[in-house]
Amino acid sequence: MNTLAPKLPNDITVFERGWLSSNNILIRGRDATALIDSGYVTHAPQTLALVGSALQGRALDLLLNTHLHSDHCGGNAALQGRYPDLRTLIPPGHSHHVSAWDPQALTYTPTGQSCQQFGFDALLLPGSEIRLGERLWQVRAAPGHDPHSVILFEPATRVLVSADALWERGFGVIFPELEGIEAFDAVAQTIDLIESLAPAIVIPGHGSVFRGVEAAIASARDRLEGFVANPPKHVRHAVRVLLKFKLLELQSLETSAFVAWARATPYFLTIYEKHFSALDFSQWIETLITDLVRAGVATRDGLLVRNA
Repeated sequence: MNTLAPKLPNDITVFERGWLSSNNILIRGRDATALIDSGYVTHAPQTLALVGSALQGRALDLLLNTHLHSDHCGGNAALQGRYPDLRTLIPPGHSHHVSAWDPQALTYTPTGQSCQQFGFDALLLPGSEIRLGERLWQVRAAPGHDPHSVILFEPATRVLVSADALWERGFGVIFPELEGIEAFDAVAQTIDLIESLAPAIVIPGHGSVFRGVEAAIASARDRLEGFVANPPKHVRHAVRVLLKFKLLELQSLETSAFVAWARATPYFLTIYEKHFSALDFSQWIETLITDLVRAGVATRDGLLVRNA
């Protein structure tokens, strides 16, 4: 947890995780406790330990997911197993896919990621309010990174849980664009919404809690303008993020195995066929690995690629 982060209200604790797992936000009230987002499945034991230590014997009553990407809900099943009376709330967009448990439609299979099956009890509806701790939080739709994502805003303290709609330096990959669905405008509208809320403190889905939302919004708009002007730039960024995510999960992988994993991952095949088919597939993945090494987020040891 970042001890240099802005001071939050005493009832809010943020577990700042690495980039494989989203941040987790614990809110404690007199009568109930709530957790927003649960991290990636391979980090579920750590999530249980962090939550259990903070609660000191209290039960966890509510679990909320801002959206259903694997790094935000991968710990749901473990938490539901630990706290039998836990109620889970998810945004409505993909709820029917959770009920039927369809990892293809939930994008876990297409992205080559994992998520243990979980259930839910109710929907986290945009336009509604929900009591977390002693305060009422507004639930706002925040499409773009994910068409069904929500953010949560508490107007008295002006604390915003922004998920992957806004980070201190940017925002999450705009996944609909990878599927040929226009979403740059949705990102812009969500940034406008956040600006209109004028939050004093932002708890992002990844990275440190921050103030200075004006600078973050300006940075996000600059980034978005770059993607709008040059859509292939966003595609290249997205595939590097997906490769980095797998490397964070496994820590190291032989180059040939990395290429084989990418070839078996539908998102990579779709992107390759749409944008890079003039290259040999293995050559394309090699260039992406080289990009990661050049950026300092991966290293190569012979035929082995390691997380930096």
